[in-house]
Amino acid sequence: MTTPVLLWLRRDLRLADHPALTAAVATGRPVIPVTILDGEDESARPLGGAARWWLHGSLAALARDLEARGSRLTLRRGPVRPALEALIRETGAEAVLWTRRPGTDEAPLADHLAALGVTARRFGGALLHEPETVRTRQDTPFRVFTPFWKHLQTLEPPPRPRAAPDHIPAPTVWPAGDALADWPLRPEAPDWAGGLRATWTPGEAAARDRLEAFLDEAMAGYDTRRDALADDGTSRLSPHLCFGEIGPRQIWHAVRDRLPSAGAEAFLRELGWREFCHHLLHQHPAMAEAPLQARFARFAWRDDPDGLRAWQRGMTGFPVVDAAMRQLWHTGWMHNRARMIAGSFLVKDLLIDWRAGEHWFWDTLVDACPANNPCSWQWVAGCGADAAPYFRVFNPVLQGETFDPEGAYVRRWVPELASLPSRWIHAPWRAPAPALREAGVRLDETYPAPIVDHAAARTRALAAFADSGSG
Repeated sequence: MTTPVLLWLRRDLRLADHPALTAAVATGRPVIPVTILDGEDESARPLGGAARWWLHGSLAALARDLEARGSRLTLRRGPVRPALEALIRETGAEAVLWTRRPGTDEAPLADHLAALGVTARRFGGALLHEPETVRTRQDTPFRVFTPFWKHLQTLEPPPRPRAAPDHIPAPTVWPAGDALADWPLRPEAPDWAGGLRATWTPGEAAARDRLEAFLDEAMAGYDTRRDALADDGTSRLSPHLCFGEIGPRQIWHAVRDRLPSAGAEAFLRELGWREFCHHLLHQHPAMAEAPLQARFARFAWRDDPDGLRAWQRGMTGFPVVDAAMRQLWHTGWMHNRARMIAGSFLVKDLLIDWRAGEHWFWDTLVDACPANNPCSWQWVAGCGADAAPYFRVFNPVLQGETFDPEGAYVRRWVPELASLPSRWIHAPWRAPAPALREAGVRLDETYPAPIVDHAAARTRALAAFADSGSG
């Protein structure tokens, strides 16, 4: 049995709890792991810059892990059909195995392979439960998160994760492949990834370490600490989950194996939100471009390139918004509470199309998830299936005072305000002149004055939603 099988890897860059890998090894045939750059399918959305940086590190880590088990990672360029066809011709492979990805139509590829006489086998593993298995009593998909989450908890727990294989059978002759260093994944001119390198370590081992650290140090207090902007109270597992360096079933059971706590339940609910977003993407593959509530298609968003640029650069004059956007640019990640604050400011205060924000996050987030990113932006904008009500307009000053009361988050990411007293740090334009002078703050010189009046912007937003019929 020397005819190999191809294991096509995408956002499942791990060896543990990997059903497709387990099945490939179980065939007893040689296994050729392969990943294809820019070629998931002909209509795939290209990865953003920060995600491409992460992908480089993740593939390097995976290649090392495969080599430790007697295997190797073959790299090819897309599009996927000709890339796979070439490998099939070169190796004589009679089967291609891969992990399903919600939001992608993989049936045409499976049919195409079948027409070539090649077996195509697709496996779960990216989610706790496959979308087809989670239905309402009316046998329809869920569109609201709370009943979805309640229903999810009534289902049989997902299978316990399986360990990585000790050995992966190798072919006698390996097909040729690209060198990872030759793929244009890392920025060079200019190299803007210094903050990413200082913040993150991609790879399966790093994902396991981060999960264990969270379970030991932060999970018990997650329910009370997760919204504190300056606190390290979240898991920061999202980029590892995004690239499949760790699977949701691994996280689910690792949490359930600990003593029950309010923090654990709150964290699992967030894992449920990820699941919900992917189930929505399965129903609505165009979720990054089309509002799930059709009436929003006629909403009159403002064309404001200056406002968008100020938001992207973290120069809006609202310190908590600017801190969030600068954290994003430097680290490729943003605290979840900060994402809601910054998102609300863009779509409600500035009335800029939520898709402009989604596109910016897609390019700058290391955890730019094709499900979570658009789903969360639609939630903020009020146009999603399960959305924040249109009249919820976050006040950036109150949000900052509530979730960063001492201003530590702002001081870290907006250092020009670091010497301002806490009582003024979230609204420096309200500070008396002596306090500004003593802190070295000169509005519109060292730090911008607000680019919009929040109270007036809120009134404008509510009127715009009402006029469009979206309210």
